[in-house]
Amino acid sequence: MASDMVLDHKERANALLKADADKILKLIKVQMDNLTMPQCPLYEEVLDTQMFGLSREIDFAVRLGLIEVKEGKAILGELERELSALHEASQRK
Repeated sequence: MASDMVLDHKERANALLKADADKILKLIKVQMDNLTMPQCPLYEEVLDTQMFGLSREIDFAVRLGLIEVKEGKAILGELERELSALHEASQRK
């Protein structure tokens, strides 16, 4: 029973982290679709804050043993690739 509870916590933690990452990804996609200037201080502030918050959530989940380090890095890595694509697209505009 205890192992089922731990598994449930791990699954919930993973789902919550992915949901938070999806929110950030949607923000990035909206910016890409509109090619809003990513140099806008407000835009940069929002994304930086969101990314920092997610990285802290991931760190906390790793320390609790709810996710593996590589899972956390994969979540952040995907978002960083999308951010890079956004910056490249804005430079071409």
